[in-house]
Amino acid sequence: MNLPIRSYLYVPGYDERKIEKALAGEADAVVLDLEDAVAPSRKDEARETVARVLKAGPEKPVFVRVNAVGTELAAADIDAVIGRNLAGLRLPKIQSVESVMLVAETLDELRSEGVIQCLIESALGLERAFEIAISHERVTGISLGEADLAADLGASDEAGLLYARSRIVSAARAAGLDHPVQSVYTNVHDLEGLRRSTEEGKRLGFFGRSTIHPSQVPVVNEVFTPAEEEVTQAQALIDRLAGEAASGTGVFVLEDGRFVDWAVVESARLTLALARREGTP
Repeated sequence: MNLPIRSYLYVPGYDERKIEKALAGEADAVVLDLEDAVAPSRKDEARETVARVLKAGPEKPVFVRVNAVGTELAAADIDAVIGRNLAGLRLPKIQSVESVMLVAETLDELRSEGVIQCLIESALGLERAFEIAISHERVTGISLGEADLAADLGASDEAGLLYARSRIVSAARAAGLDHPVQSVYTNVHDLEGLRRSTEEGKRLGFFGRSTIHPSQVPVVNEVFTPAEEEVTQAQALIDRLAGEAASGTGVFVLEDGRFVDWAVVESARLTLALARREGTP
């Protein structure tokens, strides 16, 4: 079972020192940023740095956030970073299927194994979320860029984003994609606020979160690592499933009234796999 990524850490693409620390740190994956974190005068430097990092064969998944699709900047970004060690591309400000197809076709032509993650950052993109999610087999995830989306919506607080968050979860799951990754929490000093926000995101159906500072990573990892009680319940369910299968029934109803179907079993197996990653017996 391929474990979903709990934490992504954004790092400016030109900063080799921060990249090295991120790759050696606790984040499950690193996102090397060629977009917002890089000034126009440093774009070429950032591309060269990211290309070197990928060529060296990093030990954890490395994604690259490129500039807006359809621009010369994005074309140069993709040309520079395509290689066998690229886990995938993050595409910002996606509003159309055509933008996704343009990148997917480029990856096909260059025989890259990289996947595509789409960031929805506008009302138009949100309305087209499901279409974007099913636009190409390389699309493995859709998520929100909440700062730009809030500005486009005119939303001034968390309540204004609740519909968008639920909509992106629904669109991702309807398309058969993994649960979407939660957007960044911008106050790097407020770790308690980060925890509350991440727990709320988990309840809404998100799995994993993007971060912008190493101090945020342990909090996010902890929220998306199963608690001891969850592990115990999952193991009990799997054990009971084995017993029912041996008796020839294979289906049953839990004491709380839940019917055990494929989705429940897969969730239990994922819980156990995540626990093993953290060394929980």
